[in-house]
Amino acid sequence: MEQLYQRDIYGKTLVELGKENKNIVVLDADLSSSTRTGLFAKEFPERFFNFGVAEQNMMATAAGLASCGKMVFVSTFAIFASGRAWDQVRNSICHSNLNVKIVATHAGISVGPDGASHQALEDIALMRVIPNMNILVPCDGPQAAEAVRAAVNTDGPFYIRLGRPKVPTLENKGKFELGKAQVLSEGNDIAILACGIMVTEALTAVNNLAKQGVKARLINVHSIRPIDCQTILKAAQETRGLVVCEEHNITGGLSSCVDEIVAENNPARVMRIGVRNRFGQSGEPAELLKEYNLTSADIERAALTCYSKCK
Repeated sequence: MEQLYQRDIYGKTLVELGKENKNIVVLDADLSSSTRTGLFAKEFPERFFNFGVAEQNMMATAAGLASCGKMVFVSTFAIFASGRAWDQVRNSICHSNLNVKIVATHAGISVGPDGASHQALEDIALMRVIPNMNILVPCDGPQAAEAVRAAVNTDGPFYIRLGRPKVPTLENKGKFELGKAQVLSEGNDIAILACGIMVTEALTAVNNLAKQGVKARLINVHSIRPIDCQTILKAAQETRGLVVCEEHNITGGLSSCVDEIVAENNPARVMRIGVRNRFGQSGEPAELLKEYNLTSADIERAALTCYSKCK
C-alpha cells in the first residue's frame, strides 16, 4: 500500500481550494513547514498569516475573520490547538458557530520522539464537549483531502485531526460522508470500530482473525461528530461484541462515543483499545504503539477475548 503524509495532502488540498475560493484565508502558529500550510503561504501570501507562538490570539483572530465572512483554516499541532487555545475555540469560535476549520496535525503518540508535551491524547475529548464542533479523524492521506473538502462544504466549526508519520493508503473505502461511517469488511462474529491510524492496525487484525475462522466487521469511524449511530447500533445488534480502537485516551474519545450510543440504545459488550490514563513519552512511533498496546496484535487479542466471552 502506498504510504503518504496526511499533512502533505492537506497542504496540497489547501492550495487547490485557495484557487477555487478566494474567500479562504489560512492562519498558522509558526509551524507552517510542519503543518504544510506553507504551501498555501507560498501560493497566496496575501491570504496567509503567521501568528508565531500565540495560538490563543490566532484562534480569536480566526473568529474575527469568520465573523466578517471569511472561511478560515487554522493549523498548528493538535496539543496546542486543543489545549492551549481551548478557551478561544469554545468562546470565540464555537459559541457563535463560526466558519473556522481547525486542522490540527501531529496528534497522538505517533508524534514519537517529541514526547509527552507534544503528544495530544486528549484532543478529541476536549473538542467533543464543545457545542457546535464537528470532528473528523481521517484514516489516510486521500481521506484527509476528503475531510477538508467536507469541512469547506459545511458551515460551522470543524476540528480535523491529522498525524505526523506517513500512513498506508487504504483501498475501497467507499464514499466519504459527514456523519456516515465506512464498513471496510463484513462479518457477524465481532465488530471492530477504529479511527485515524488505528484503521490500518485494525485491518491487519481483521485479516489475522479471518485465518482463525473469525469474521470481523471493520468500521472506519472517520466522523466522530456527527457520528453514525445507525451503523454502530447495527454492529452491536448483529455481532457478539465491539472492539473500539483509537490513538487517544479511552476517556472522551471514540470509545466513549460508542459506549454512550450502545448504553442508551442496545447494551452490548465493548472492549477498548486506546491509551489508559497515561501521558505519552519519547520514542519511535512503532515502539510507542507497542508500549501502549495499540498494535494489530492487541486488537486481535481483544477481539478474540470479546468473541469467546460472548458465545
